[in-house]
Order: sequence, then C-alpha cells, then structure tokens
Amino acid sequence: MIVRKFQPTDLKRVFEIESMSFNQSYGINMFQQLHDMGVGFLVAEKDGYVVGYVLFWIKYENQGHIISIAVDKNYRRRGYGTQLLVKAISILSLLHLDTIYLEVNENNKGAVEFYEQFSFKQDRVVPGYYENGDGAIVMYLKLEGGKISR
Repeated sequence: MIVRKFQPTDLKRVFEIESMSFNQSYGINMFQQLHDMGVGFLVAEKDGYVVGYVLFWIKYENQGHIISIAVDKNYRRRGYGTQLLVKAISILSLLHLDTIYLEVNENNKGAVEFYEQFSFKQDRVVPGYYENGDGAIVMYLKLEGGKISR
C-alpha cells in the first residue's frame, strides 16, 4: 500500500468511494475545485488501485481541518484509513498548527472511536449539520510544537 498525492485521473474513483461511504456526498466537481484550490489531497493505493482518500487544509491561521476521509467498504479495517489520517496529521503538524478539527456524524460511533484512537477529543455537537438532519460531533486534536499533545 502507498499513500500519494491525488492526481486528476483519480477523480472518478475518489467520487465512487465518497458516494459509497456517505449519504450526503460532495459532488464530483467539488473534488476538482478543492484540488484546484490546493487543499491537501492524498489517496491510498493497493496494487495501483485507489482504495481511499483524505482531504485537509488550513482553515484558519493556526487550525487545520480534515475535510473528508473515506475508504472503499471492501478495504476497510486494513489500515488504509489509519495511514491516510497519519499522513494528513503529519503534514499539518509540519505547519506548526495548534489544532486540527473535523466533523463526524453523531451516529457514526465507529468513526468517533477511530478518531479517538489518534487522541481526537469531542468538542461539541452541531444539531442538524447534515442534510438528513443528523448532528455532527466536532472533534479536535491539540498539537504542541508540531506534535500531538496527549
């Protein structure tokens, strides 16, 4: 498995993964726009086949944000999500940010537990965040000197 920069030829496959992973997905054009804006965009590959992706950026001067992360349902629980998240955190840490934020569906307990393994903490719930009415748990990871603060 390798984690590498997104290439425009990955767009269709990334959108397939997004669509199978979330009820409310970004449109294919949004992925292209985010890439064109220069956000961090990595994919995980297994034998040349894209099996996951992560999008991240600097939201404010001292805060990073994980926009989206997903792995093809047929490749989950094999370390691809872990490698993508670790790489995104590593890149954001090099920028000497204070905090990394993300939002996760309040009903997605598996994802909440996944992020907690990386020392993300629950901050608050935003009711009605998603189109279907579900709330989002805002989670954060504190960094100190480019390293995870536990």
